Amino acid sequence: ASGSTKISDRKFLTDRSAKEAPFVPIGMAGFAAIVAYGLYKLKSRGNTKMSVHLIHMRVAAQGFVVGAMTLGMGYSMYREFWAKPKP
Repeated sequence: ASGSTKISDRKFLTDRSAKEAPFVPIGMAGFAAIVAYGLYKLKSRGNTKMSVHLIHMRVAAQGFVVGAMTLGMGYSMYREFWAKPKP
């Protein structure tokens, strides 16, 4: 019984945090997609060295996450400062 309670608590916390910061799951999904794409393209990288390929994939994944975080911060600032109804 306690195991199912812990799982439902985690799901509640995950759902709540996803509603509060919607760009976090988007950033995580984008990161996973870029890593999956990099692994898929690993076979057909041509003459590119393995280290260069991995660096490019790391930079792309980090760039996506930083972009998602920036958009999330902008969205939070918009909701907090500009989208509030005037009292």
